[in-house]
Amino acid sequence: MKKVFIIAEAGVNHNGSIELAKKLIDAASQSGADAVKFQTFKAEKLVSKNALKAEYQKQTTDGEESQFDMIKKLELDVNTHYELMAYCKSKNIMFLSTPFDNDSIELLNNLGLEIFKIASGEITNLPYLRKIGALKKQVILSTGMADIGEIEDALDVLAEAGTKKENITVLHANTEYPTPMEDVNLKAMVTIGKTFDVAYGYSDHTLGIEVDIAAVAMGASCIEKHFTLDKTMQGPDHKASLEPDELIAMVKAIRNVELALGSSIKKPSKSEMPNMQIARKSIVANKSIKKGEVFTQENLAVKRPGNGISPMRWDEIIGTFAIKDYQEDELI
Repeated sequence: MKKVFIIAEAGVNHNGSIELAKKLIDAASQSGADAVKFQTFKAEKLVSKNALKAEYQKQTTDGEESQFDMIKKLELDVNTHYELMAYCKSKNIMFLSTPFDNDSIELLNNLGLEIFKIASGEITNLPYLRKIGALKKQVILSTGMADIGEIEDALDVLAEAGTKKENITVLHANTEYPTPMEDVNLKAMVTIGKTFDVAYGYSDHTLGIEVDIAAVAMGASCIEKHFTLDKTMQGPDHKASLEPDELIAMVKAIRNVELALGSSIKKPSKSEMPNMQIARKSIVANKSIKKGEVFTQENLAVKRPGNGISPMRWDEIIGTFAIKDYQEDELI
């Protein structure tokens, strides 16, 4: 069975510090996640000088600071990318990063990334989608704020640019940090998969881990979750992120759910086979029965253990003759 691909989303929770970024990689690796993901951008290419912050960003960062100034402090330069990639390799975890502009797409492609993550905010960015689609790599597409028609349009652009549908995983998402439970709408994740016959998953911004576990039970093949070293740190995304012990718990729970899902075949499991003789029942003598006596409703009973004649053969046994003497409770 194919394993759920778990992305530990470090995002910008490194606060511009390469040492903090490495500690995040350590935590992601220790959790058992498959990949740790950062964000690649140039503030000048991503956001206008007069762009406003989201409400949650105003609450978690300096209220007087512009979105541009906030973003500018969180850039990772080219050399830092090389260093973090090498560090990920040493920790046996995949390095991923979401590009937010065309130059960043080229940078990540030159670095050899095989998987390109498209953020929810880029799903209506036609030139950007074309550029990623033309790379013909694996694509993970987040769909926060999008309706089904916009998802269809984005998938069409990626396909026309050269990316095969089987190489695309579409993530249901909600871009509010944290996402209220009543706005998760997890059933829409399955709708996406069925509508487009595409691999699907969930990019989660809720508090806690239960929605991620539910998503896996509903067929998600990819889970993405923000994490931090400390939720109380200054920065836009720390508050709505998991701390390392919570990330470990999420990965463990997902792996357990994967095991529990099993196959679609209903049959006795290996572990319960010995219980069949103990828990099931057999046809037994309800009283002493003499050889030649007719088996009746009165002199037969159904009791444990289950290693005799199955009670499903009750009608077949009633009316036949005993070929030996039986004591009470003896298996027929």
